Amino acid sequence: MTALSVTTLSVPDMSCGHCKASVEAALAPLASRVEVDLAQRQVRAEGASAEVLVKALDAIGFPATVAG
Repeated sequence: MTALSVTTLSVPDMSCGHCKASVEAALAPLASRVEVDLAQRQVRAEGASAEVLVKALDAIGFPATVAG
């Protein structure tokens, strides 16, 4: 069984519940699991490449970078 990749992204412009919902909605179709930490302004997503995730967030106005 192959382990799914987990990517943590920094999303500095994500600051409210509406932002969190928009980010989750954009990533849900792409990743098997999405966890948003609004306080840390980070997203952990499983099963999709960082490049795909960053492009999806950029498309909805939330520039992101790989955290770490």
